[in-house]
Amino acid sequence: MLRYALLVLAMLVVASAPARAQQPAATMYVNPQCSCCQGHANYLREQGFKIAVKETHDMSLIRKQHGVPEKLEGCHIMIIGGYVVEGHVPAAPIKKLLAERPKIKGISLPGMPDGSPGMTGRKTEPFTIYEISAGEPKVFAVE
Repeated sequence: MLRYALLVLAMLVVASAPARAQQPAATMYVNPQCSCCQGHANYLREQGFKIAVKETHDMSLIRKQHGVPEKLEGCHIMIIGGYVVEGHVPAAPIKKLLAERPKIKGISLPGMPDGSPGMTGRKTEPFTIYEISAGEPKVFAVE
């Protein structure tokens, strides 16, 4: 019985490995004075993402280069799979973005909401994640 349980466990581990390996590498740009950004990077790593963190004082320039409107700015900006992910976006909407591949620039959780991945505090309401695209922002997901 133990041998059978170990075999099933090994099969589950092997079956889940390709799903983790499919996530593209990401670069997260952060302000060197910010500590919560590293918390978000660590959270995403725990979710199977490969994140390289680059410190910069040119956050405004990077956002401008990637078309992030001021009203959708978060704490940091990440580039992954050809998309922009702005702020403390949870893993599920990022995985959805990468799986569905919509024709948008990316997604954003504006501001620095308490209780979001990498932030301290307690989540008090659902997080609204917006599309970054031409025109008015549309809701991409609610977490």
